[in-house]
Amino acid sequence: MILEDVGTEEIIDVPATDTKEEPKVVLSEVPENAEISVIEENNIKTTYTNEYNGVQIKNSSNYELTQEIMNPDIELENRRNVVIYHTHTCESYTPSEKFNYEMTGNYRTTDLNYSVSRVGDELQSYLEQYGFNVAHDKTINDYPAYTGSYNRSLKAVNNVLSNIESDIVIDLHRDAVGSSSDYAPRAKIGDEEAAQIMFVIGTDGGGLEHPNWQQNLKFAIKIQQKANELYPGLFRPIILRNSRYNQHVAKAAVIIEVGATGNTLEQCLASMKYLAKIMNEAL
Repeated sequence: MILEDVGTEEIIDVPATDTKEEPKVVLSEVPENAEISVIEENNIKTTYTNEYNGVQIKNSSNYELTQEIMNPDIELENRRNVVIYHTHTCESYTPSEKFNYEMTGNYRTTDLNYSVSRVGDELQSYLEQYGFNVAHDKTINDYPAYTGSYNRSLKAVNNVLSNIESDIVIDLHRDAVGSSSDYAPRAKIGDEEAAQIMFVIGTDGGGLEHPNWQQNLKFAIKIQQKANELYPGLFRPIILRNSRYNQHVAKAAVIIEVGATGNTLEQCLASMKYLAKIMNEAL
């Protein structure tokens, strides 16, 4: 969820754990040329304000987007190094038979086997099989207090970046829309349901220094162009906002939201093999 530390603190009463089930992923299982459709049930109609070569953008920032700003002519020096971290590490999904857990908040848990951190493990496993070098930081930044998450995650990601040079920095979240707990954006790829994915890009419109925001946007557009080519419908429109979201730390720093509260963890794990393939081909 992309709220930048607004509102009251949310306390979770279960101690943190960093155990996880090792992802079992095989690149040969990533389908190509599969029939793809967006599932409308428990979804929300997409809206957008701008479009660049088929990539839709919902501009909620103070800036007017020009063709030059949206042109994905970004050059990355460290395109095979990737950092994954989580500002809201405790975000979780609708329990399922395979991934059944007891919530300790509003779709939140400190058990990293069931939170968005597990989705990060899956993305890491696929990216590494494609030859990427991945650093996945699983520091819990939203427990015991939700307020201050972005300040804590900034310290965490800067610590990672002090040990690895990377232009690509992904703050992996899950989406939520108000009180609509059954919101479950999905695409059907072949016979598999995969949670839809969404980039959220910040700017300096909120007053914080952010010289990288146009490069961040170009990176998101570059990846989403390839996604539209390989798996059209998997990505929702990019959201551009005034808040910075710590994306000043790198040239290709982004929030990626995987699914929402109504999605199951299975659907979100499924999305990661497609995202990894898309990134590999785009980069």
